[in-house]
Amino acid sequence: MQTQTQTQTTTTTPPQKQQQQHMAMTTTTVSRPAMDDVQEAAAKATEDDIMTKGRRRVDDGFFDAGKPPPFRIGDVRAAVPEHCWRKSPWRSLWYVARDVAVVAALGAAAAAGADSWAVWPLYWAAQGTMFWALFVLGHDCGHGSFSDSPTLNSVVGHLLHSFILVPYHGWRISHRTHHQNHGHIHRDESWHPITEGLYRQLETRTKKLRFTVPFPLLAFPVYLLYRSPGKTGSHFLPSSELFSPKEKGDVMLSTTCWCVMLASLFAMACAFGPAQVLKMYGLPYLVFVMWLDLVTYLHHHGHHERLPWYRGEEWSYLRGGLTTVDRDYGWINKIHHDIGTHVIHHLFPQIPHYHLVEATKAAKPVLGRYYREPQKSGPLPRHLLGVLLRSLRVDHFVSDRGDVVYYQTDHDLNTTAKGWAAQNHHKQK
Repeated sequence: MQTQTQTQTTTTTPPQKQQQQHMAMTTTTVSRPAMDDVQEAAAKATEDDIMTKGRRRVDDGFFDAGKPPPFRIGDVRAAVPEHCWRKSPWRSLWYVARDVAVVAALGAAAAAGADSWAVWPLYWAAQGTMFWALFVLGHDCGHGSFSDSPTLNSVVGHLLHSFILVPYHGWRISHRTHHQNHGHIHRDESWHPITEGLYRQLETRTKKLRFTVPFPLLAFPVYLLYRSPGKTGSHFLPSSELFSPKEKGDVMLSTTCWCVMLASLFAMACAFGPAQVLKMYGLPYLVFVMWLDLVTYLHHHGHHERLPWYRGEEWSYLRGGLTTVDRDYGWINKIHHDIGTHVIHHLFPQIPHYHLVEATKAAKPVLGRYYREPQKSGPLPRHLLGVLLRSLRVDHFVSDRGDVVYYQTDHDLNTTAKGWAAQNHHKQK
């Protein structure tokens, strides 16, 4: 029989009750390094531990992540240099030309005779990363940060996103919803938490797949087709509740472009063989999907201090955006256009990607402790895999009640996951 994890809700409390909570919390000191180093201990953290990490007393030198910030979004905007808001279509097009040239060169090299199993994995990794770079440029088109021309944004966005099987307008509209509602438990669109009531209704296998690598890293195509648990609709259907009536024509156009690309892949499979298309395009596409899911998940999860999610009047655009997290990907930062510089992007998505780093540096004095410095990466961001694994072990659901809540852990899921994996491994043998 599955044991229900005890639910506790983090809300704004009266001063006397805060004092009582503070006295209770100060009786035990939690070592954050120990929690980070020992994943088993992190997975078994109690709700009190979550509150201790997520809600710190400022007068003791700690920081309350769920407290309204002492600045307005206009203060952050004013700190960003004026030139960071300017969009250069020629500069944006140069990045497109550069990335397309690299994709073409990699494809030509692979097709020309690099038919070696020692080389193919390198090609898949490199080409999949470049597909991800193309997605980021199309993402800029969707935000209007590519240029001031809606026509140019739409044309380039359709070309880039259709090539990697993303319905441009369908995704653009849902991503806009994500930005406008980030941090809101019910209105957010992507990687939002599941409430405990909905979580308990999921089948055990669904829970395990959702929180077991590599399945979360393959979620994007499923999300495009069916959205997230608790939400209905498709990015391909004009009748989806994602879209307003005036957006149906845009969605039909993007779905048509997507179908043309899919038909082209089938035609190439008939001409050159399915195996060749799989090696040249299919496996790089999977690498691209894994990049997308990894990066977007870590934008909003996995910080060593639990970050809040909001309901009701506690939510605001600013408070939601401040719960995003910057990440460092080493030398890959420039390849995928500094998409890891995410906090300032969430607050002001109209800033072009080539100004995000400078804008972040300028805004940091205003953001103060609401900005969390990313851990520096080595040549490859291997540290982020550990961050991902730990988050999947502890960030499972949030309470059904409360206007400021934090992720809670299903301990039963963690204790049965190993047995489930071992059973599947035995069956495969």
